[in-house]
Amino acid sequence: MKDAHSQPVGKNQDLLYDPEVPTLTHAERSRTLLATCSRGTLSSFTQGESSYPYGSFVTFSVTGDCPTFFVSELAEHTRNIREDDRASLMVVEDVAKDPLANSRATLLGRMVEVKEASSREQAQASYLKAHPSASRYIDYSDFNFWQLQVESIRYIGGYGRMSWVSADEWRTSESDPMRPFSDGIIKHMNDDHGDAMVEYCRVLTRATDATAATMTAVDRYGFEMSALTGEGPRPIRLAFSEPISSADGARKEMVALVKRCRAASPSKPGAVSDA
Repeated sequence: MKDAHSQPVGKNQDLLYDPEVPTLTHAERSRTLLATCSRGTLSSFTQGESSYPYGSFVTFSVTGDCPTFFVSELAEHTRNIREDDRASLMVVEDVAKDPLANSRATLLGRMVEVKEASSREQAQASYLKAHPSASRYIDYSDFNFWQLQVESIRYIGGYGRMSWVSADEWRTSESDPMRPFSDGIIKHMNDDHGDAMVEYCRVLTRATDATAATMTAVDRYGFEMSALTGEGPRPIRLAFSEPISSADGARKEMVALVKRCRAASPSKPGAVSDA
C-alpha cells in the first residue's frame, strides 16, 4: 500500500513521515472515485476513412467490475462502438480548487452490449440507483445497456501520485468505506482541532517545527495533513492502528493519537480528547 503523496516534495526535501505508512492503493482510489462520480467522458473511435478519438459526455453506474451505460442507438458513440468496441472512460472528481490537484482515472477496455435478461436487470437496477431520473426513459426501445470490460486504468491522484492499475488489481479492490464520512471528519478536525494536529506533526513526525496543520484527506488506513513548517507547506501522513470503516472509528483513532502525543511529551498535553 506504499504510495507517493499527492502534494509535491521539492528535490532537496525528504519526506517528513514514514514512507511505508499504509495507504489506499491506486486500485482502491480508482474504485472510490467511480463510487462517488457518475458522470464522465466516454471516448470511442469515429468511423470512416480517418478514425479519430471521439469524446462524449455520459452518465454511468458501476455494476460489479464494469462501468454501465444506458445509451441511445442514435448517439454517435453508440455507432462508433458497434464498429470498434475499443473505448475509454475518463472520470474526474471536482473537489480541489486547483483542477490539477483533483483525482482522475481513465479506464480502458472493450464495450459489450448487455443482452442476457438477468444481466440486464442487474445493469438496470444499478443504473437507476445512480440516476433515478432515467426511469422516464428506461423502457425506450432505442436505448440499450452497455458495459466497459476494464483491461487497465491510468490513475492520477493529483500532483506526484500516478500509476497504471491492472485489470486484476481493479477486480480485487474495494471502494474506501470512509468516503461517505471523510468530508465531515475533515471539516470537524480543521474547524475544532487544529492544535491537536499540530501536536501530531511535532511529536509523531519529523515536522517538529510545524506551526499549523490542515487535514486534507482521511481513509480507512489513516489520514493526510498539510503542515506549515519553516520550509513552507509539507505533506504529512499518519496511520491508524487498524483499518476503520466509520466516523466513530476515526474519532477513537484520533483520540488514541492524542494520548500518544501526551505520553511522548508529558509537558505538552494534547489539546483535545474528543477529536
